[in-house]
Amino acid sequence: MLIVTLVTVYGHVADAVRAASDASGGPSDVVRTLLDNPRTNQARQQLRQAEPSTIDTQVSLCEIAAPPFREAARGRAVAALFTDADLARVRVDAVGNVLGELPAHGRGPHVVISAHLDTVFPPGTDATVRRQGSTLRGPGIGDDCRGLAVLVALAKVAGAGLVTTDGPVTFVATVGEEGLGDLRGVRYLFDHMDGIARFISLDGGGLSVVSRAVGSLRYKVTFSGPGGHSYGSFGMANPIHAMGRAIDAISEFRVPADPKTTFNVGRVGGGTSVNAIAADAWMEIDLRSSDRAALEDLDRRFHGAVDKAVADENTRWGGRSPVSATVERTGMRPTGRTPDDDPLLRTTLALTLALGESVGPAEGSTDANVAMSRGIPAVTLGAGGISRGAHSPDESFTTAGSALGTERALLVLVAAAAGTR
Repeated sequence: MLIVTLVTVYGHVADAVRAASDASGGPSDVVRTLLDNPRTNQARQQLRQAEPSTIDTQVSLCEIAAPPFREAARGRAVAALFTDADLARVRVDAVGNVLGELPAHGRGPHVVISAHLDTVFPPGTDATVRRQGSTLRGPGIGDDCRGLAVLVALAKVAGAGLVTTDGPVTFVATVGEEGLGDLRGVRYLFDHMDGIARFISLDGGGLSVVSRAVGSLRYKVTFSGPGGHSYGSFGMANPIHAMGRAIDAISEFRVPADPKTTFNVGRVGGGTSVNAIAADAWMEIDLRSSDRAALEDLDRRFHGAVDKAVADENTRWGGRSPVSATVERTGMRPTGRTPDDDPLLRTTLALTLALGESVGPAEGSTDANVAMSRGIPAVTLGAGGISRGAHSPDESFTTAGSALGTERALLVLVAAAAGTR
């Protein structure tokens, strides 16, 4: 188990935060304690002054390609930065997560803070970051090179002794957050590390606070049959026609707007020639909802649509050379939420407001899904600045106000690790 601990800034801020929380039962006194403490403010000033270096880190990491399942090179760079920041026991685990730790100085709760290494872009994508004034452009520059850069900035503050420790906190750069990575890095972390009490993910720009996990189910469905000549074998069941029936049925699904529930057939393929009845065809589908029951209902309807499409196609041709369908699940992200009255969420929202930004709890699909699904309080924080065009080659990040995201991340981490109630 690798644990990084971080609670007090220049001394015993954690004790004051806990005392404020105990006295008030709410986040307002905790926020006041953090923002009025001169040593906390010195640490914030240090982060503000270091923001140009944080931006440089963001760019340098982003120019190291990290395609799906190929995050190792970027991971090595983060490991080197963790080492330079004087984190102890820096290492890479069995699936590629990068971890480092600081010694604990108390018995506070174990907090994990993370950002993800991977992007959605395939091998060969040009990873060059272009600077246009205060705007940076490049694939992954916001999602999640920004989160990684802020994670490193916090590690530097801790390693330099500006932050000392009370309860354990683990710094982690995870693999497999995007797409078919299926949260494999954070799943491995929770399966192999005991005692995680709170989880903070840094993902993208802005100052959003995600506390509701959008779950997803992803499938590849393959329709198969003997195939044949389009003229000579006419009259046999056709896998592509069966797939078309399934897609038509899915397109007519009615889903609730609240909780938001969605479906999408994202890719299709199959066949060999315009004059051949295909021997196989396939489609990939994504089902999503923040509500477990709604997602399960959509899942049942999807399976029913596939079964009916196959049956209807075989009936249409009298059972001649019937087709079949194989449904393979390719991804599953769990639903979950951090309750609106949870101290971690309440304090995070109060800190955000105190820093001049009013936000409410948002939905998202992030590494925090795993923590929320296991009943562990978790939030995903936007890491400052302005992100646009995520998952596009022309993704951009504008640095205006970016330091505020770094400061907030520190304050939320301090409050979480201090065990506020």
